[in-house]
Amino acid sequence: MGRSNEQRTFDMPLITLSQDGPIGTITLDNARKHNALSHQLVSDVIDGLKAFEEAKLRVVILRAAPGSKVWSAGHDVGELPIDGRDPLGWNDPLRELVRTIEGFRAPVIAMIDGGVWGGAVEVVLACDIIIATPASTFAVTPAKLGVPYNVSGMMTFMSAASLRIVKELAFTAAPISAERAERVGMINHVVESQDLHAFTLAMAGTIAANAPLSISVMKEQLRVLAGAKPLTPRGFEKVQGLRRVVYDSEDYREGIRAFQEKRQPRFTGQ
Repeated sequence: MGRSNEQRTFDMPLITLSQDGPIGTITLDNARKHNALSHQLVSDVIDGLKAFEEAKLRVVILRAAPGSKVWSAGHDVGELPIDGRDPLGWNDPLRELVRTIEGFRAPVIAMIDGGVWGGAVEVVLACDIIIATPASTFAVTPAKLGVPYNVSGMMTFMSAASLRIVKELAFTAAPISAERAERVGMINHVVESQDLHAFTLAMAGTIAANAPLSISVMKEQLRVLAGAKPLTPRGFEKVQGLRRVVYDSEDYREGIRAFQEKRQPRFTGQ
């Protein structure tokens, strides 16, 4: 990408990057798989963010291609192992994407029109500002698949919503509407679909006109303060180790099989 006064578009395998002055846009563009967060798509988004950081852009918009009914279907279940091995360690691509968004020195705005499922909810909540349409929904779906969730991901949810809301999302796996998400403070704005692009660009322009170093410092301050939750090493080991209970279970294998066979899972609690 070039200097911040340029206008450019650059296609990658599963996304499109575009730059309009100091504003960059990353468009998820794999409608065939509902923008599932495969290793390739996640890698492309990370590369796009790095390119925008090198170009010293002042705001980044993360969106799906216009007309997408699903913003992202979340983690690509086809890439989950069936042997019980925990795939969501520190080097998991989704973890790296969330850390890249959180550590990006400029604000990242999530522009949402459509459903956001599973791990994609965490990606959206990792963004600094979230703008959605009335038709947008957010669903945390691991319980439907019989899989656990990463500890750092749970911390992302708890930074975005109250504990009771997080519990409801995690336990029911039911979607929450954009209107309710705005009401409980999970997202910033709900605007009509036809106004979404203009509204988001206007906010991005307002941010881009302000002092970038000041914003960068405040973003990092807020990131550090939001993560300043006391947890002993033993406590972290305990909550992380709880994931093994799920990955060693028959319910985990049943959930993956059911997804692959396109049927309802039959969970037994074993």
